[in-house]
Amino acid sequence: MAKGLQGIVWFVAVLWVVYLADVILTVDFNQYGLVPRTLHGLLGIPLMPFLHGSFQHLLSNTVPLCILLFILHGSRRDSLEVIVSIVLFGGLLLWCFGRSRTHIGASGLVYGLVAFLITIGFAERKLVSLFVALVVGFLYGTTLLFGVLPTAGWEISWEGHLFGAIAGACTAVALANKPGPEESSDRHREA
Repeated sequence: MAKGLQGIVWFVAVLWVVYLADVILTVDFNQYGLVPRTLHGLLGIPLMPFLHGSFQHLLSNTVPLCILLFILHGSRRDSLEVIVSIVLFGGLLLWCFGRSRTHIGASGLVYGLVAFLITIGFAERKLVSLFVALVVGFLYGTTLLFGVLPTAGWEISWEGHLFGAIAGACTAVALANKPGPEESSDRHREA
């Protein structure tokens, strides 16, 4: 458990170090963001969550990210797999279908985690997962619904939110339908 919590602290610390380095060194790291349908924009798929345009942007992602990563870590053994899946699949969808602009920020991951935690609760129908789904739905359900709509203006990557949420929900469905270790060993005995 402590190792996972250290991972959360390190992940969030990297977000802040990258932002502070960008400000102090006056280097534009945001040029490495995700730009749909461009070769150099592919690099933005894994880098986008670490890049933020302002202090407010970073802060608005840090708080829900910490809460959701803590909930994910406390309720799932496969939390790293979930995070990687949301970042890569959501990023790939954004790269294929997003507006032609530079997309940055961890909000796609935030929306992906919200959608994952809600979907997995109802897909698995386990008491802990369902409780987590209800808590996350209460905390972030409205944000999820309105954040994926193109109503916030040009500067907000609503499609990054949308594709992150889609990636989170798809990851939840895939993991809920994935046989556990005991199920796969039963299948080998039957064959």
